Amino acid sequence: MNFRKLVIFKFSTLYHILKEIEQELHFNIIEINNENLLKREIKNLKDYLVVTNSFFMNINNQYVLDQIPIKVSKLVEKLNVIILRKQFSNQVEIKVNNYVIDFNSRELSSEKLKLKLTEKEISVILYLFKKKTPTSIKELKENVWQYQSNIETHTVETHIYRLRKKIIKTFNNKSFIISKKNGYQIK
Repeated sequence: MNFRKLVIFKFSTLYHILKEIEQELHFNIIEINNENLLKREIKNLKDYLVVTNSFFMNINNQYVLDQIPIKVSKLVEKLNVIILRKQFSNQVEIKVNNYVIDFNSRELSSEKLKLKLTEKEISVILYLFKKKTPTSIKELKENVWQYQSNIETHTVETHIYRLRKKIIKTFNNKSFIISKKNGYQIK
């Protein structure tokens, strides 16, 4: 599992909440309360996000959590989307086979056709595209939805079913996301 660094800066309450559930989140969570220490620490980090409760100048890759209260599940979803987008931050558009995902407009397009997507749909497409191999429902639950694998839910199947339906209706492509014996894959 590829753990990403989540640096909680001057936000102890959030740090303690997330630290309790760190294993389920697939983040390596650290707390820093000193700006000089933060700058030294992030110099050596590659895949990180600094979470704060107010904006700090001269800190890169920062997410300001200023709308509280928030459900932990919504926060984790937001953090995952931010990290996925950061991985492709040099690009506003990502080419996925014959399609282009525009992050600003949240659209999937091919030639002159465009399809509006949700953040979760973008996350699913990017995760499947990045994997290149069939991805199990369990893996999608854990890495895109951040659910524990033993929770009984059909969220993944429902989202992929609806996403496929949208893609078929707009692009007439029945094989963009395919089902394999061991999971889903972008063809």
